[in-house]
Amino acid sequence: MNIVVTGSIAYDYLMSFPGLFTEYILPDQLDRLSLSFLVDEMRRQRGGCAANIAYNLALLGERPRVMATAGQDFGEYRQWLEQQGVDTSLIRDEPDLFTASFFANTDQGGHQIASFYTGAMARARELSFHDLETDEIDLVVISPNDPQAMVKYAAECQELGIPYLYDPSQQIVRLTGEHLRKGLEGCYLLVINDYEIELLREKTGLNTEAIRHTPSCACVVTLGAEGARIWAGRDVYDIPAVPPRRIEDPTGIGDAFRAGLIKGLALGLSWNLAGRMGTLAATYVLEQTGPLSHHYTLAEFVTRFREHFDDDRALDVLL
Repeated sequence: MNIVVTGSIAYDYLMSFPGLFTEYILPDQLDRLSLSFLVDEMRRQRGGCAANIAYNLALLGERPRVMATAGQDFGEYRQWLEQQGVDTSLIRDEPDLFTASFFANTDQGGHQIASFYTGAMARARELSFHDLETDEIDLVVISPNDPQAMVKYAAECQELGIPYLYDPSQQIVRLTGEHLRKGLEGCYLLVINDYEIELLREKTGLNTEAIRHTPSCACVVTLGAEGARIWAGRDVYDIPAVPPRRIEDPTGIGDAFRAGLIKGLALGLSWNLAGRMGTLAATYVLEQTGPLSHHYTLAEFVTRFREHFDDDRALDVLL
């Protein structure tokens, strides 16, 4: 499948707080909120939504192209992505800027407080699908990115007739209600989490039912430890999560879910199986520190899938 993934490329600075944020947030003092959390450790990891999704697609046998902008410190990261099977030919270097950076502090309950520095990502709005051979593109992924770039890509995909997965997630707070509605109205597939769909409802003025049925193909809502729910036409599919063997870090699990889901759809599998591929791909990430620290072979993926689900040999196509 010819997939172009747009979105952020970033370095993730991941911190661990040995407590619970909720113990220090006073509901009656929110107007004076001022907190600092002393963390025990910090790790610098490769990340960014586009890179995360593309890496997981590569693990599942695809060779996705990433269309994004990165900074002067991207050279080693580019080389690593290519070694993993990701096509980086559409990534433009910005030598006068640094690559975007994500700073995330995770507490013992798995809750996160995060900040994002745009860096070179701010120039993603200068890239255009009009510069590509769009007849060859089967699917575009519009994941969190420079807000203007996200608006532009959705409009161009609609204009050029390219199916796209719309994943506004972290940028819902930055995009206007009008821009979000336009992105929704033209999308093939919407993938967000259960908190984000409420934000989307609030920003767009659409009710939840309208949001679920706006995409031409399906709306997928991830539910954390409860798995995911898929609305495809009149059908609803409840997708269970795959129990992790250990829990390390939730960063990037949503991106991995999207990759597993896309791969299942690329194989022509049912929503039930494609969704389950997504939840298994997400679990692999949860078991490691950082969004790109995990690895598996296709044979290992299929074996573990069959430990939890019956695919009636449908996943043999991966082997």
